[in-house]
Amino acid sequence: MKIAITRLEKKAAGDHALCASYGHDCYTVSPLRAELRMDRVALFVEAVHRGEFDCLFFSSALPAAIVGPKLERWPRVIAIGPTTAATLRESGIEAEVLPSFYSRDFVPYLGDWLRGRTVGIPRADVPNPGLLDAIAASGGTVREERVYALIPTGTELALDTADAVLFTSAMSYREARWQPREDLILVAIGDITADAMRAGGHPPAVVGDGSLAGTLEALNRHMESR
Repeated sequence: MKIAITRLEKKAAGDHALCASYGHDCYTVSPLRAELRMDRVALFVEAVHRGEFDCLFFSSALPAAIVGPKLERWPRVIAIGPTTAATLRESGIEAEVLPSFYSRDFVPYLGDWLRGRTVGIPRADVPNPGLLDAIAASGGTVREERVYALIPTGTELALDTADAVLFTSAMSYREARWQPREDLILVAIGDITADAMRAGGHPPAVVGDGSLAGTLEALNRHMESR
């Protein structure tokens, strides 16, 4: 099966090999592009070096790739998944990995440790009020630094040769320009993306666990059951 995967171009590394391991071919379509804000990266790194944070949370691989190489020292570090952890490891940073691929599990993972602690989160300029509220409710303090912006490309996704399109975030779905087809299998990487797709009138046939590997497994199960 040929799968179009919504990715920032800088986040597509490894997709082709992983898809091939599940028996599929894939290619990248980009409804969004990243615009780095290096002044904010510098501010965040300086704050880390001043010891202003008790914990850093990397919620995707891109901020890990942007910030990680600039860090000379760091506190406790949490990564949302193994890909993000591997990106940090390239900079010599060993990170703990959340038990699932959702930022909503950050607070339950840390539990009472959060009380009185300050968390630093380098991220995109996409709000996540649920995470911020949960940290505050647990007695923690959070400082987000929006180190890059996600800008819609405005380019229609090239799906003519695709058997399936896999949306990797709610925003990539909402900002995508694309033409649905009856024979095009719609895939969501996780339940948050799936909710956005349902709200937009395009319910997914397949919903993953928040990871690409888990989504490909779910797609294969779906194909076997047809």
